[in-house]
Amino acid sequence: MKQKKDLGSIMKREWPLHLMLLPAIVLLLIFAYLPMVGIVIAFQDFVPSGGMKGFFTSQWVGLDNFKYIFGMKDFRQVLVNTLVIALMKIVAGIIVPLILALLLNEVNNKIFKKATQTIIYVPYFLSWVVLGGILVDILSPTTGIVNTLLSALGHEPIYFLGSLETIRGALVASDVWKGCGYNMVIFLAALTAIDQSQYEAAKVDGAGYFKQMIYITLPGILPQIILVTVLGMGNILNAGFDQVFNLYSPIVYQKADILDTFVYRLGMLNLQYSVSTAVGLFKSVISFILIASSFTLAKKFANYRIF
Repeated sequence: MKQKKDLGSIMKREWPLHLMLLPAIVLLLIFAYLPMVGIVIAFQDFVPSGGMKGFFTSQWVGLDNFKYIFGMKDFRQVLVNTLVIALMKIVAGIIVPLILALLLNEVNNKIFKKATQTIIYVPYFLSWVVLGGILVDILSPTTGIVNTLLSALGHEPIYFLGSLETIRGALVASDVWKGCGYNMVIFLAALTAIDQSQYEAAKVDGAGYFKQMIYITLPGILPQIILVTVLGMGNILNAGFDQVFNLYSPIVYQKADILDTFVYRLGMLNLQYSVSTAVGLFKSVISFILIASSFTLAKKFANYRIF
């Protein structure tokens, strides 16, 4: 009885906060949960006809769409591309920000440090539509500044975004350029939490910079490194639709086509709604398992929890 009274008093006291949440909950239901009705398309030979009628009049085919996509040679290649590009991004997206954070942490000039941090962080706030146009111009084999410099040094122009040998490297490098500022700030914040007396004691014992980094700095921020790595693994099937869509071309589909762009072409361009929905559902199920596993590992190894 007392518990019910406590719950009632809490709700009475906090009802304005719950009321503030109502618009967000309504939007979440409309744009996140209501579209899940469309999952049924993955199990149908879907034929759009007059709005919602297609859901009820299309022929039910069970798992045939999944059998079809698993038998597609293109699907296997796309899955490999997604995993390879995502893993490369995860590794580079941890190493580069970590190195930048360690270097900036040694800078004593506060103005220079803040300016550099801001410059590195700015691309994170720009969309891939903007950055894609910038990169296409910069990496152009004829007029791009990179190839202009290479030509001046006597090197042949490189078609970074149109070559099977360089497209993955270009995607990973540009992703790191855009997003490394975010992880760098996380590592910098972790570095400030390390007890400075440990460095003073290490200097007294004669430890140099590299020994301090190995025995004090890296162990001090290891939980944050583990956390960023584990949470990144949860998104391993999200290789970045916005980036790839704005930078790739049919020439490099063999190395750069990922699940999201594959679904886009199947559904929006080829009008294979059932097959594209099946691919999207497959990705969503695997992603859900990976994300749930990543949060479990983050709680175990980095003591990170969302609730």
